Amino acid sequence: MAPAEAASTRDISWTPCPEEPAAECGTLTVPLDWDRPRGQTIELAVARRPATDPAARIGALVINPGGPGGSGVSAIIDPVVERRMTFSPEITSRFDIVGFDPRGVARSHPIQCSLELALQVPDPLSIKDQAGFDALLAHNERYRQDCRNRTGPLFDHVDTGSVVRDLDALRAALGERKLTYYGVSYGTLIGQLYAERFPNRVRALALDSNMDHSLGTKAFLDTEAETVQDSFDEFVSWCETTASCVLHGRDVRAFWRDLLARAERGELPLPGYPDYKLTKLDVLGQAFGAFYSPAYRELADLLVALDSGASTARAILTPAAEPVINDPTQVFCQDYRLPIRDYREYAQHLRRAAAIAPDMLISPLAHSITAACLGSPASIPNPQHRLRVAGTPTLLMGNALHDPATPYSWAVSTARQIGHEARLLTYEGAGHGIYGRGECPTAAFDAYLTSLTVPAKGARCPAVPPAELSTLRAQPRPGPFPVLPGLPGWTRTPR
Repeated sequence: MAPAEAASTRDISWTPCPEEPAAECGTLTVPLDWDRPRGQTIELAVARRPATDPAARIGALVINPGGPGGSGVSAIIDPVVERRMTFSPEITSRFDIVGFDPRGVARSHPIQCSLELALQVPDPLSIKDQAGFDALLAHNERYRQDCRNRTGPLFDHVDTGSVVRDLDALRAALGERKLTYYGVSYGTLIGQLYAERFPNRVRALALDSNMDHSLGTKAFLDTEAETVQDSFDEFVSWCETTASCVLHGRDVRAFWRDLLARAERGELPLPGYPDYKLTKLDVLGQAFGAFYSPAYRELADLLVALDSGASTARAILTPAAEPVINDPTQVFCQDYRLPIRDYREYAQHLRRAAAIAPDMLISPLAHSITAACLGSPASIPNPQHRLRVAGTPTLLMGNALHDPATPYSWAVSTARQIGHEARLLTYEGAGHGIYGRGECPTAAFDAYLTSLTVPAKGARCPAVPPAELSTLRAQPRPGPFPVLPGLPGWTRTPR
């Protein structure tokens, strides 16, 4: 295997970004297929904000906002600060903040697919027999071939293993002898695999809300069902104890069950669009997205609006207008092999999830993306395995106890796989991404990135109530995927 530096690195020519002149943009050329380093190449979009105190500058901090499909460039240059990945002055004064769009994402040769085909995807909760299961597989194959035809050869080379090699090429192009990196959500998988592949090139890896790349189908779906039900329980508890919740004093679980039943009967229209009837998966997806912040107050308001048909809920969803969409699902399909043989096994997963999560029934994200990957090739470029990390400095891992998307159990498991090189910081509250959730986790991450100081073993940070959270948030909202789970072709309107 050729080193990243020899195979791909060229100097990045930085110029002011057209969308945000205060930031600098450029491109990095890398091999399309790292196993053929002298073959076809692609260009990756890169952006940076230089350190505000050059005299105190430590180096470059490379960031990834998660996904798969999160744009590191947008995380740097988005003119709306609330949609950027924001860091404390301690970080921005001492580091150039650098983001890149991973291969297949946004400005880096995105995976392109037909919106018309995307809208035809079977609702994974509506599959009731083997014929329905076969129809899902047939749709997935048509959709994959369409995406492959539109995207070209890169379609089969968007796995995170390839992204890790791109990241090392970026490190070298930035002139950094060792990598300093912050990744959140799916971005932690990039960091974990970098530590495994390039342990001697690590300065600091801060991994916030961690993936577990060792899980098979059952463990993946079960742990996701557990954590999304836990998030729903936290929401119910908040409404029960918070007088300003519009559902305070009511049976929230009964109210929720009624909404889901109406959706299942086709009797729950999208406010403002009376001809569009929300499905159960649509409703589940709205709750799931709200748990990220967590936006409990907004979720309660939305549920009441859906119940009454109030037009105030209309702004939550807007239709996608383009005939072609950018769909990063293939990244996950090349990283996780989660086979389900037939409808009988599929139904078993659904029944078990409903027993684990009696209110949420499933994780909308985990179940939807697992269903979307069914029928993928048996051999994928970056299959699951237990991490084998040795020889790195200490890696900082952080996770919320009540995370709707990356369960706390994943962080515990991954830290155990890494071993003594890992240090886990526990945030005792809710939400996805812990940097910016009060002084405690923010200061811990800042001290690690700037001074390589790690928290004490077993360190924990107290929960911060949602109403008191700082506006300093590391992950652009609303969540990890650009298309609302269960509602293909509709995207969330940023709020």
